[in-house]
Amino acid sequence: MLTSFTIVNQRLSPQEAPNAEETVWIDMLKPEAAEEDAVEALCGIDVPTPEEMQEIEFSSRLYQDDGASFMTAIVLLHTDKDDVLSSPMTFILAGNKLITLRFQEPRFFTAFMARAQKSAIAGITADSVLVTLLEACLDRLADIIERAAHDIDRLSVEVFAHSTDTKSGNRSGGPDYRGMLVQLGRKGDLLSDIRESLTTLDRLFGFLSLLATERRMDKDLRARIKTLGRDSRSLNDHLSFLSSKVNFLLDATLGLINIEQNAIIKIFSVAAVVFLPPTLIASIYGMNFGIMPELHWAFGYPMAIVAMIASAILSYLVFKGRGWL
Repeated sequence: MLTSFTIVNQRLSPQEAPNAEETVWIDMLKPEAAEEDAVEALCGIDVPTPEEMQEIEFSSRLYQDDGASFMTAIVLLHTDKDDVLSSPMTFILAGNKLITLRFQEPRFFTAFMARAQKSAIAGITADSVLVTLLEACLDRLADIIERAAHDIDRLSVEVFAHSTDTKSGNRSGGPDYRGMLVQLGRKGDLLSDIRESLTTLDRLFGFLSLLATERRMDKDLRARIKTLGRDSRSLNDHLSFLSSKVNFLLDATLGLINIEQNAIIKIFSVAAVVFLPPTLIASIYGMNFGIMPELHWAFGYPMAIVAMIASAILSYLVFKGRGWL
């Protein structure tokens, strides 16, 4: 689908078809071959293929060709949940036109498109549209990071709070460590996806900062691009902190699981030792020798029972006294 915009009363206004004079922004969403050919003929560029957009080399994502500047970044979709999707998006500055090439519809993009058609934007140009789009993208990433940080703080409380709520999902009534591990793993995947997107954006901001001087962008736009670069680095630092916290919580959860498992094994070990003396007594008096002193003794059976109970109690008291229980 091909959508083009021109400027009417400092607002973006859709056009029926792009033209060389008035068009400021051309958005290509899953374009067909005929649409790609039309844009290439109008702007004198070679539209990158989906395979080229997926390439990870720096030179394949940020480059200039025939006077046009190509910038590809990874953007995130389905950001309301942890199972986000990533998709490449290419921004092309060709003369006084901005061309965006995408194959998905991230929320920040559609929200900006709707807002720019309703609200007046001072000094709107292809360059300002690009910078504003990137600001919206970075703001959305910041919101996702804030949500992830809140969820990680909540998980931290759950990991270290020894709840006795029987509705926690664990039949024993203790903390649901398995569920915590699953949630922490999802947060780790989410942070990894955010870092990938943020890294591509940070490189794009550096490239755009150099391009701003070449294109002689106004002072305000250059300042906004520098701010984008500082904000992306700041978010990257915060991501590093959150990743370290997730790894710490993973280690802590596994450690607590080991402690609980050791406690269970300890109980079985103590139980085995407590019942070992009674078992020994029962084994002795269960031997089928013809001559046994207590075989025909009237008090043999009750004395054996008493001896077994006494030995079990004595073993329990020894363990209790040494603090092993």
